[in-house]
Amino acid sequence: MLTRKDYILLLAVILPIALVSLFISPLVLLKQASNDYPLLASFLKFAVLATLGEVIGQRIASGNYNLKQFGVLPKAIVWGVFGIFVKLSFTIFAVGVPAAMYLLGFPDASSVLGGPFSIEKLYVSFAISLSINLVFGTWLMTMHKVTDMHIQLYDGELRSLVRPIDIGYILTTMDWQKQWSFVLKKTIPLFWIPAHTVTFLLPGDYRVLFAALLGVVLGIILAFSNTSKQ
Repeated sequence: MLTRKDYILLLAVILPIALVSLFISPLVLLKQASNDYPLLASFLKFAVLATLGEVIGQRIASGNYNLKQFGVLPKAIVWGVFGIFVKLSFTIFAVGVPAAMYLLGFPDASSVLGGPFSIEKLYVSFAISLSINLVFGTWLMTMHKVTDMHIQLYDGELRSLVRPIDIGYILTTMDWQKQWSFVLKKTIPLFWIPAHTVTFLLPGDYRVLFAALLGVVLGIILAFSNTSKQ
């Protein structure tokens, strides 16, 4: 059942979009920002949308918005940095995988990716998604867990961003059974690879935004997983 805080969150999401829409199309603004400031735009998309996914996940898992020690601002900044890496990796893999496919006997992979939808484009998009998730996605999901635990160690305070991460300690205390059996073994093949196949079917201007929106979905999926275990 929706509470007053749920309606406040909905208003906080919808109102800025509505106000921007009075002056300029959000899609036009998004495309212009993505072209002029691609890394900054990626930072902001992930900082806002992926963090929103975690907040919604917290609401689902606990039944409230008890964000004490949650670290909304540190999480948003970390997600923003991850967003820059996502943008860079999308650029690298969108060029590198078609180049590798050329060596494997698919000479038109690059032109197919930039063309209209076709079975060949679906195949190329799947190849990119498979590669980016097996190479980059596993690192990203693990580092997200590491930074999450680091922020929790400092009670969600901003000082966590300037303190060194004790990666050795975190890696030895991490729940690897859950990290492998659910986060890596299930979400990557069942969610991320199909979802990012769709991502690379989209025009380049909208890929990072769609990836950030997927972060909202994943936050909800993780929350349902935690709730079912409880």
